[in-house]
Amino acid sequence: MLVAEQVIPTAVGWRSPALLLMLMAGAMQLAFAGWSALQYNFAYEILNFTGREIGIQQSIREIPGFLSFAAVFFLFAMREQTFAMISLVLLGLGTAMTGYFPTHLGFYITTFVGSVGFHYYETMHQSLTLQWLPKNTAAATMGKILAVGSVAQLAAYALIFLVGSFFELTFKTMFLIAGGSTLLFVAFMVSVFPVFPEGTPQTKSLIIRKRYWLYYALTFVAGARRQVFLVFASWMMVERFGYAFKDIAALFFVNAAIMMVTAPFIGKLVEKLGDRKALVFEYAGLAVVFTIYAFVTNPILAIALYIIDHALFAMAIAKKTYFQKIADPADIAGSTGVAFTINHIAAVFIPVAFGLLWLISPAAVFLSGAAVAIASLGLALIVPRQPDRDREFIWLEGKTRNAA
Repeated sequence: MLVAEQVIPTAVGWRSPALLLMLMAGAMQLAFAGWSALQYNFAYEILNFTGREIGIQQSIREIPGFLSFAAVFFLFAMREQTFAMISLVLLGLGTAMTGYFPTHLGFYITTFVGSVGFHYYETMHQSLTLQWLPKNTAAATMGKILAVGSVAQLAAYALIFLVGSFFELTFKTMFLIAGGSTLLFVAFMVSVFPVFPEGTPQTKSLIIRKRYWLYYALTFVAGARRQVFLVFASWMMVERFGYAFKDIAALFFVNAAIMMVTAPFIGKLVEKLGDRKALVFEYAGLAVVFTIYAFVTNPILAIALYIIDHALFAMAIAKKTYFQKIADPADIAGSTGVAFTINHIAAVFIPVAFGLLWLISPAAVFLSGAAVAIASLGLALIVPRQPDRDREFIWLEGKTRNAA
């Protein structure tokens, strides 16, 4: 089977594809980080949510992720770069409008709008990243992209902390500032950066190949595992330990600061360890962290676990670089949309199901997360030490065959 070779678009002066990817990551985080830091306190203090309602809201948030497979069909009408910018606009609008609709239904709707933008942006950004970055430096550059996103997170969290400490701004105003900042950033990128020519022409259809099954499986369990951290670890801080939104912003600020410093090193570490060892380390660590979460009663320990948890998730770079090495470059856009959908199969029903379980036993929620992390560890052990198009699984290590 003939496969396309990776074609890297060239920079136009200082306006390089890599720089655009970094700025896009920063623009996304301005809205998403602001919304993330405010949403739980907004739900708890203004809307009187319990675990049940927060589970419903988070399941609604994941529906657009489940529909990410449809992203590839938009590529018949527009370039991936253009689609990414439109998605950022939707994210900014959904965030900016959140405070204007302080009801259960209003929060569900604005959550959905912002989530459509977030998930389609993530699909396009991941696709462009895998297409535009050379394979031999991709992990390190992805680390730099994470670092830039962390800088934007720092700005958002610092602003929210200062507002909460010294000013009396409403949730409406804070959501408006967060979403509006992203919209201004998009206007800047569209006006300054060129539309880069397509690299490898993408297959504009859904790509599901048998030889990618391990990547699909890793993606599925990642979606289940991620919900435990994103939803219930954060909700625990507000409901169980009584943190105000400025405290949550401070916690997120520390996370982002650590990520800004460590993300480039994590990228290089993944390159040094290899995809398999990096994934094994991530999943083993997460299993331990989730188990401790189940029994934590000390708020300081809970904060430490949250920071460790966040750092371990950064090693998910290894899953992306594993796929980059085994995939035909022409398959990336179609496969990315499918992968995002697979990632959100569990994410759609886990928040609402675990939200009900939370009312009975918060510990059971985190122990379930530990079980999923252990399942992920088993899959990671199947990743070859040197993955390639002819070595997608451990039992093909050292062997060759025709890619199918």
